[in-house]
Amino acid sequence: MTPLIEKAKTGEQIRKMMRLRGVTVQDVKVHLSLGCVQSVYHWLDGQSLPTLDNLYALSDLLQVPMDMLVIGNRRYHPEEEIHSGAERLLRYYCLLKDCMAA
Repeated sequence: MTPLIEKAKTGEQIRKMMRLRGVTVQDVKVHLSLGCVQSVYHWLDGQSLPTLDNLYALSDLLQVPMDMLVIGNRRYHPEEEIHSGAERLLRYYCLLKDCMAA
């Protein structure tokens, strides 16, 4: 299956992240130096997708990785695979402890 971006679901996700961060359409327009808010509304309504540059700037504004904004049909879920440094350190410690006990 070819991975495809689902415009409507991506728009819903962007809207959800904006709501969670308290970011308005006007905030997006200003941060991305857009001429008008219509582009943002088209993204939110699933009519179009942000360009890669705009997606990158949007992820910066919303303080999330770009992968958390784009919804597609592939099975990859980055939020399940991203672990904090403390979690990685704890796993590494447990592996070392197990090795030393053996």
